Amino acid sequence: MKSKPQTVNTASLLFLVKDDKTLLMRRAEGPFKGFYTFVSGKVDVGETFTEAIIREVKEEANLDLKAKDLKVAHIIHQPDIDNEYIHTYFIANKWGGELKNMEPEKCDDIGWFDLDNLPENTIPLVLKAIENINKNVFYSELRWDTKTLNK
Repeated sequence: MKSKPQTVNTASLLFLVKDDKTLLMRRAEGPFKGFYTFVSGKVDVGETFTEAIIREVKEEANLDLKAKDLKVAHIIHQPDIDNEYIHTYFIANKWGGELKNMEPEKCDDIGWFDLDNLPENTIPLVLKAIENINKNVFYSELRWDTKTLNK
């Protein structure tokens, strides 16, 4: 049997922590509708993971990041037949700007959530990333199909 060429999507996500709380947003559309996740987005063609998260955080949350203040904290490979992803999770130790939901049509809630009491409807990949970052595990794999979220 001939194997299918691999197509991998890439995404950058920001695990931002302040006073034992993390910044989460609830998606208002798409496969993650109704679920909380980090501020995040796909990496555009010609863009680095770092450039992508700086752009996405400004576009979605009105926060300003600088590359020198970012650290890669975790990478998750999510193999899936239809939608394979490499997720790169960053931590920022400094940021500027005033938190604001810049895309209310895509996100219907944004705010700081207690790390010990995250919403039940937090995306499993986000929970896995937080768990691994807290254990200083740099890389993990998670076979998970987004189609199972709303079932």
